[in-house]
Amino acid sequence: MDKPPYPQTKVTREQWLAAALDTLIERGVEQVKVLTLAARLKVSRSSFYWYFRSRQDLLDELLEKSRANTASIVRAASVPSQDICAGVLNVFDCWVDLSLFDSRLDFAIREWARRSRSIRRLVDREDAARVDALKGLFLHHGFTELDAFVRARVLYFMQIGYYALDLKESQDERLALVIPYLRAFTGQEPTTDQVAEFARRTRARAQAAG
Repeated sequence: MDKPPYPQTKVTREQWLAAALDTLIERGVEQVKVLTLAARLKVSRSSFYWYFRSRQDLLDELLEKSRANTASIVRAASVPSQDICAGVLNVFDCWVDLSLFDSRLDFAIREWARRSRSIRRLVDREDAARVDALKGLFLHHGFTELDAFVRARVLYFMQIGYYALDLKESQDERLALVIPYLRAFTGQEPTTDQVAEFARRTRARAQAAG
């Protein structure tokens, strides 16, 4: 554990942020309060102000973390790929790696958006940016403008729906569906090597995560 930079504090800035993130995910934005977090960390609330100007300052940082989900999808869609199946498999990496796309945080922000018009606008912008990045991937591989847009939406909104329904499937069950999913999303047939490489890196990530 990192040592707090100020002798007046017992916890670090990162610990305050982690506590706020966990609280947002578990209990909603209404419970992301200085007193609540201080109780969770077993420290005085005064130490909060060594790191943040206000509760709003903390909330802004949580929103910034949520933008990392969009950045991951944009990067994955931009990775050079030999064909559309390889490109979509790069995007699938986001769905199987919590460090790339934190679905828990994504849905905590969506719940927050139900109570805030400004957060709703932010979520809408992030969704549009994600779909646009996926559309760009399909366009790059020769799909028409309309087809690229629709396939991007199907790919993205299907996965968001998957999270919303909180479907429980094992890693093996999900990997067994990769080929038919790719057919559905792209209309093309992936190679055996492509699917095998995706399964290899998926299992490697799972092992690294413990």
